[in-house]
Amino acid sequence: MLRPERMSKVSVTGSKGVMPAVIETIHDLNLVHLSDYDGTWEGFDNGNPIEGAENASEKLVTVRALESTLDLSEDDTAPGTIGDDWEERLEEIRTRVNELDDDRSAIREQLRQVRERIDRVAPFAELGIDLDLLSGYDSVEVLVGEGPLGAVEDALEASDDIRAFETFTGGDVVAIVAAPAESAEAGVIDDALVGVEFTRHQVPDTEKSPKAYVDELESRKRELESSLDEIDAELEQIKGTEGSFLLRVEEELTIEVQRAEAPLQFATTNRAFIAEGWIPSDDYDALVSSLNDAVGDSVEIEELERADYDRHGVHSHTEDIQKGAPSAAEEDESAAEADEEPEKAVTDGGSVVTMGDEPPTVQDNPGSMKPFELLVKAVSRPKYSELDPTIFLFLTFPAFFGFMIGDVGYGIMYMAVGYYMASRFDSEGIASLGGVAIWAGAFTVLFGMIYGEIFGLHVLGEVLWHDLFHVDLLPLNKGLEPAAGDFALGWMVISVLAGIVHLNIGYIVDFYENLSHGVKDAITHSGSWILMLNGIWIWIFSEHAKGQKPEFLFRTFGSDGPFPIGFNGFPEMGLFTFPDVIPLLGGSLFTLPLLVALVGLVLLAIGDAVEVVEALDVVVNVFSYTRMAAVLLAKAGMAFVVNLLFFGAYEDPHGEFHFLRNHEPSYVAEHYGGEATVVFDGLMHSGTAALLGGIVILIVGHLLVLVLGVTSAGLQAVRLEYVEFFGKFYEGGGENYEPFGHDRNHSED
Repeated sequence: MLRPERMSKVSVTGSKGVMPAVIETIHDLNLVHLSDYDGTWEGFDNGNPIEGAENASEKLVTVRALESTLDLSEDDTAPGTIGDDWEERLEEIRTRVNELDDDRSAIREQLRQVRERIDRVAPFAELGIDLDLLSGYDSVEVLVGEGPLGAVEDALEASDDIRAFETFTGGDVVAIVAAPAESAEAGVIDDALVGVEFTRHQVPDTEKSPKAYVDELESRKRELESSLDEIDAELEQIKGTEGSFLLRVEEELTIEVQRAEAPLQFATTNRAFIAEGWIPSDDYDALVSSLNDAVGDSVEIEELERADYDRHGVHSHTEDIQKGAPSAAEEDESAAEADEEPEKAVTDGGSVVTMGDEPPTVQDNPGSMKPFELLVKAVSRPKYSELDPTIFLFLTFPAFFGFMIGDVGYGIMYMAVGYYMASRFDSEGIASLGGVAIWAGAFTVLFGMIYGEIFGLHVLGEVLWHDLFHVDLLPLNKGLEPAAGDFALGWMVISVLAGIVHLNIGYIVDFYENLSHGVKDAITHSGSWILMLNGIWIWIFSEHAKGQKPEFLFRTFGSDGPFPIGFNGFPEMGLFTFPDVIPLLGGSLFTLPLLVALVGLVLLAIGDAVEVVEALDVVVNVFSYTRMAAVLLAKAGMAFVVNLLFFGAYEDPHGEFHFLRNHEPSYVAEHYGGEATVVFDGLMHSGTAALLGGIVILIVGHLLVLVLGVTSAGLQAVRLEYVEFFGKFYEGGGENYEPFGHDRNHSED
């Protein structure tokens, strides 16, 4: 759970004769993450693809191109075989689909051209002038376009090169006929319209009327669209009848190409090969059993290394490993013996690690925590050698989110959306987000019960805690009311305490990780931060210099505070007073918490003096958690405004708000006289039209709060995890576990 699944480095050595059988067996197991041979052994080279790899790759490209043309998706397909005549069938499909696709491309190009012609002739249709009348003149110039008629005529009137002109309009289109002056050159209309926003239209080359020309083009357009529909229908038919076949062929070819190209990752000689990779340690016996069943003892299988966990990547081995590589001659000799005696292993053992790669990471978390692996991977997959922080996200992220939203109604909706995402989508990412939403919604319901809220209304608290359980301490107020201002500040203090606990967990995890390099290293690099964090914050909450500290720090948990547990601050814990002769510090009391923080600072300087400049992070980082209280108040305020607009509300003499759910606004004056104030009458009390509009506002408003809850509470909770918490111990950058194999979804072996 805190560590990834234990991985073992394995080696398989054998002769070239059994290599295809070994590859097929390992591929079917789909367990071994192959290592790439780096070519560092003298006499050993990377292997060559098995014969047929190039042909299979070409066919795979063809199949995937056909799937793209047919817009084929990974729908559920009953597994089946592709038959012995699959190549002929594939060629027939390819030929027909390519013909249809070529025809479709040609028709689309013709259709594009027709549409452009229609667009060009449409302005002339508005004029109602035959196209042959708009060109072919020697004594006058004709220009058609779109622009402001007044500005066009003014420009033509002002031109000395035009002795007469006439304009014709139709809609936004203007046709200009102008007679140039005797001394004028060609293009007088263009020269006159310089500076005028005028879009010119080219006159189509046809003798037909604009309407007849448009009708002809529209008819041609319909013919092309009909042909296009016929082609699309035939392609859709091919997709329906041959889609499953293509998916099966693609899967078979993918498997064939993977197997054929596997030797590229092996170390090989003329007669022998060595393949290495990582496998979950618990599956090593399954690998040995499968290979023995496939090729007997014609290969040597060895567990070279069982990687231990160390944040700096140092692996511990289950046994001593022989150093140095066997010579190519030795391998060839062993391979020759194997050729003569197939039942004899190629080597006597003594395999070595040829590829010094890091083990891949397989996160090993219970099912309930699995969705939160997505949030970890969003930053970076954990290294094999470091702790997996998924469990900490599982324990804290939903709690942070629920604390900030805290509403039973919103929580139920988050859970419903999460369940839909988790159950209806095949995408692992969306399903994981759905699982996260379910947990976040559950904690939102939990905190909503503590706050006694459902869609911003406090009726739940009265029914649940007062009427059912007869509890006076609950529900807790969010602090929006004037009478409950202490709660608003109290939630800030609660957020700070949550930050202290959260950061302590991060530093403790870092301390544990650093123990692998000795107690001193752990104390100076991690213990120093723990001492500074707790020392400075115990001092802040202590009675030392109490007069200079905010009063609400001590009143929040006092007997008369919003959370009355009787805590009024830590004692001073004074150690000594500085003599008056010491500048600045003379007469000041030095306390135990300050000593703890100072010791932490000294240890930090011993471990890494550069980090001393970041010592104030123990205060700044904790203050970052006050954003939780800010979001809590902001979301509560938004829900309050939505309900206020619909129900209306009044403030009683004690400064508490009450929604007018069961009373008219007149109730306030009748019951309280002038001692209570109506904040807003409410749309539900303002007539039928206002009621209907209010219902819309109520629904849309709460949906808006629901969505903004994700973008505010969700993002803020994620930020606290990634920036404040992960930064204390987590690096990431682990390699993804990609076993050599392929899950069959469409084809049968």
